[in-house]
Amino acid sequence: MAKKKLSFEESVRRLDEIVKHLESGDLPLEESLALFEEGTHLVSSCNTMLDEAEQKVSILRVGKDGSVREEPFDGEEDL
Repeated sequence: MAKKKLSFEESVRRLDEIVKHLESGDLPLEESLALFEEGTHLVSSCNTMLDEAEQKVSILRVGKDGSVREEPFDGEEDL
């Protein structure tokens, strides 16, 4: 059975659960390793989703002449 693809928010919640379980120190090694592996897959998935979202984001800037132009979002803003 194929696993359902989690949303970004669901993935973050699941990662939080995994971290809490691993930090408890009460799990057998095999279960800890399985959770660690799941967590690394979730982190990778979250990074992919963030990269995709960043590629969709753009900034609208107003020029001195009042014209509006669209520019890619680079994560740094000129102040």
